[in-house]
Amino acid sequence: MSMAVPRALVVGLICALVHNAIMIGGDFAGLHYPVSLMISFMIVVVIGYRLHSGWTFRSAERSGASFTRYAVIASANLPSSFAGMFVFVNLIGFSVPVASPIVTVLLFGMNFMGNRWALRAGRGRA
Repeated sequence: MSMAVPRALVVGLICALVHNAIMIGGDFAGLHYPVSLMISFMIVVVIGYRLHSGWTFRSAERSGASFTRYAVIASANLPSSFAGMFVFVNLIGFSVPVASPIVTVLLFGMNFMGNRWALRAGRGRA
């Protein structure tokens, strides 16, 4: 098994913990979940890029272009995140502290594949 998979799990867990802390903290502070989701995105995309490009995919291209690709892939998850939160919070009636971890787990697999493409592992550092 490639070392990228366990490393991606560790980085994914770190990002998930930061994301959920922001979502739950925002809920306790009275922020509506779309606001917390955008704040989380801006913070977690930077953390995730740094960790994935420097550790998960060690031979990754590290440049403005790879960060842009990474951010685009991460932003592709935003509609799914908004939709998931809407379904679990507004339609089913779960609280944000319950819904956010559920949506996080559902999106993990999609994130791994997108991150690998965005960072183009194996291409060397720019």
